[in-house]
Amino acid sequence: MSAPHIPVLAEEAIELLAPSAGETMIDATFGAGGHSRRLAEHLGPAGTLIAIDRDPSAEERFEQLAAEVDCHTRFIRADFASALEGLVAEGLRADGVLLDLGISSMQVDTWERGFSYSYDAPLDMRMDPGQEFDARELVNTWDERRLARTLREFGDERYAGKIARAIVRARARRPLETTHELVDVITDAIPAPARFAGGHPAKRSFQAIRIAVNGELDQLDRALPSAWAVLRKDGRFAGISFHSLEDRRVKRFLVDRAQGCICPPDLPVCACGRTAEAALLSRRSVVPSADEIAANPRASSARMRAARKLRDEGEQG
Repeated sequence: MSAPHIPVLAEEAIELLAPSAGETMIDATFGAGGHSRRLAEHLGPAGTLIAIDRDPSAEERFEQLAAEVDCHTRFIRADFASALEGLVAEGLRADGVLLDLGISSMQVDTWERGFSYSYDAPLDMRMDPGQEFDARELVNTWDERRLARTLREFGDERYAGKIARAIVRARARRPLETTHELVDVITDAIPAPARFAGGHPAKRSFQAIRIAVNGELDQLDRALPSAWAVLRKDGRFAGISFHSLEDRRVKRFLVDRAQGCICPPDLPVCACGRTAEAALLSRRSVVPSADEIAANPRASSARMRAARKLRDEGEQG
């Protein structure tokens, strides 16, 4: 499979996940398949690669990859939270799980999917085209307060209230149908001196709408416990995030599992009985090198956190 898209933090992910021959690895966000290919190269004929994606076009790309790699392969077309829950339910145990969160380059570059503010396309933004709810419905039906809250919480948009008010006024004249119609409304709502102070004026709003359309944060909250549960002892987890809302969730989840005794420091003997179930594999988030950002500017906001599972559920440390 010759994909022009570059997987973010690929070498760092391989170093932390440390895939080896005969192991089972899960790429829970297959996308363009760049990370999956690198994982598969280390698994050998006795290993297994399981890929997950809810986008039907990803399944076609996976079939091409599966024909070229030596390891066993399996594709699950579903959102990653549901797929990981299903793998836990069937009793599968994996040696590594990778979550590469956010939107894939393939989706951004497919203009008709309407993910980007950079070109005109129908308002869509669905990661699963079979899903009924899309960006057009959100923009044209949600009330002003809900719109403002979404833009503020999911996009950290300073002018969320002004933008929400402008959207409601614009759609009262006629429904907003395309990305450029929405971009124009957002741009006009932001005071002129601030329009390009932090990049494209619609960047934060488009992120927020996409997150809401696809339920991305709810997905992540469901997926993290399942990703951890499916790991066997000494299994490794890595999560790549592209904005602080995701990164905070991944960090909090892993730090909580790496926390040992929580007794007061002046207590001579541990009374809580709590032991760490994870070992963090890096003290801080792993970020792309300057060379990677120069080669792939989309990588600039990426952060990766990883941990190793110290014990199975129910096993005392």
